[in-house]
Amino acid sequence: MIPDYIQDWVDSGESETLELKRSTGRRREAAQSVCAMLNHRGGRVIIGVEPDGTIIGQQIGEQTIERLCQELEDIDPPALPSVNVDRESIGNGHELLIISVRAGQNKPYTYQRKTYRRVGNTNRILSRDEYNQLLLERLHAEHRWENEPAQGWSIDDLDHDEIARTVSEGIRNGRIDPPPTSDPVDILRRLGLIRDDQLLRAAVVLFKHSRYTEPDYPQCMLRVAKFRGIDRNEFLDNRQFYGNAFYLLERAQRFLIESLPIAGRIMPGVFKRVDEPLYPTEALREALANAFCHRDYSIGGGSVAVAIYDDRLEITSSGTLHFGLTAQSLFETHESLQWNPLIARVFYRRGIIETWGSGIRKMVDLVTQAGLPRLEIEEIPGCVVVRFRQSRYVPPQRVDYNLTERQRLILSMVSEAPDGLALREMYPHLEEGLTRRQVQHDLDLLRSLNLVILEGRGPGARWKLMAN
Repeated sequence: MIPDYIQDWVDSGESETLELKRSTGRRREAAQSVCAMLNHRGGRVIIGVEPDGTIIGQQIGEQTIERLCQELEDIDPPALPSVNVDRESIGNGHELLIISVRAGQNKPYTYQRKTYRRVGNTNRILSRDEYNQLLLERLHAEHRWENEPAQGWSIDDLDHDEIARTVSEGIRNGRIDPPPTSDPVDILRRLGLIRDDQLLRAAVVLFKHSRYTEPDYPQCMLRVAKFRGIDRNEFLDNRQFYGNAFYLLERAQRFLIESLPIAGRIMPGVFKRVDEPLYPTEALREALANAFCHRDYSIGGGSVAVAIYDDRLEITSSGTLHFGLTAQSLFETHESLQWNPLIARVFYRRGIIETWGSGIRKMVDLVTQAGLPRLEIEEIPGCVVVRFRQSRYVPPQRVDYNLTERQRLILSMVSEAPDGLALREMYPHLEEGLTRRQVQHDLDLLRSLNLVILEGRGPGARWKLMAN
């Protein structure tokens, strides 16, 4: 009898985490898969399955196990205890060999002097650059930029009020126990930001005083910009800020409040205007928090950047994805591996990050609930971009002319009517006392700016948005 859970594994087919082999005669390929899984997210190799998914098993003796284990011993560094080999009887004297693989703790692993990584359901030999990246991640656990001493910095160089706010917020959220003293040194030590009486770089990123600007840790920077149109040809706003991570997070949120238009929509049937944020503010805050926690602070000219375009909003952070993650896999269930765990832990205790590993899922849910297009994440050379796109028409505030609130409301009303609106259908739903002549004047102006078009003549004439 074949256990149901094994049948389910086989029926799911080969993937990043599952490899099927007919017999131990393919033990070299099985060892390659084990090596690839150690360097990726772990997985399982089942020996005794035909290519078409038929479970056949094989007769297994002690020499069979020995030869397989000898093959696995060619993996360097040693795979144990991340690899286990189990036998599962399926009757008629036949068994399956199931090799269970956990993501390795000592990456990169090699098999016969070659380094493999799992890509889909195949094993790919890594390039030298990819090998070096895995080696960097291996060293990262003990020797990270954030946990190195901040040479030349002392407790007096930090913002003590920000440290106190972190404690009070952590207590309020139930994530910090009340400390016995209010001494900043004791608090930072409890947060793991002091080692051997020396401040760590993470403490500077989190709490550096605002009097220290660009020359000191220039990577503690936020760039914000608003563009006219959908490219970077023309700036409407362009600023840079330097400071600790909490100050920069607050400045980013303030910029969004000041710069994002309100997306007004009209309730069907009654033409009642409902004003809503163009993008869900909680999702934007989550994206910003993730950017400050996960970015690569070792890049001296790095930053977090916020860019607003007419059709989208982008939040960019310096650095690349690590630990085998890709932009696509971030949307799937994955282990939460922090590139800056000291910084991320303080964000969590302060209540800015809600739960470990839930940030992407939370943003996706908020974007979906808001009726926006799917959240986008893209890795481009040197940075990671989180992109929010609009789902409905947002009247411009200026098109070679400063539009009034009433003119923008007229545009919103027209955008919600696929068949267009007659003038007589508009003006009763605008402010009280408004005349038809005033509404006609607004429409004529909008038409001169190529924002609306009049179709038809006489009583049947209807105003529509100008097609892009």
